[in-house]
Amino acid sequence: MPATPEEAAVNSADATPALHKRHGNGPLFFVFGTVFAVVTAIGWGYSVMNYSGLAGGVYHQVVSYEIASADEARITFEVNSQSGAQCLITALDDQHVQVGQARSTAEAGNRMVTTSVDTVREASTVEVASCREQDSED
Repeated sequence: MPATPEEAAVNSADATPALHKRHGNGPLFFVFGTVFAVVTAIGWGYSVMNYSGLAGGVYHQVVSYEIASADEARITFEVNSQSGAQCLITALDDQHVQVGQARSTAEAGNRMVTTSVDTVREASTVEVASCREQDSED
């Protein structure tokens, strides 16, 4: 019995046309799609690991704050820096209007800092607005 054209193509030395006819471009797209996904995942992971927002920067986190009186507020926060940090502390009222501001410095390493902020009226919250590395010339 003569072989069908499909069987003849499968049995021949060049199986590529049979694979293409039977499976279409599926394997090719699968391989390119997998390579693309792996390269994208590696690139995304590399960019996250080397993000300069925290790498080499200053990490800070508020531990607690207290409204001591109508004209004073206190904040305790943790700061981690390589060469010391200078932080800007702001006090806000109920409408999120800034009612006080103070600067605080911390030595290098992981430190707990407590700072008082003088306010023009009673604050409702105190936050660390920003922290940056101190210059070595200071």
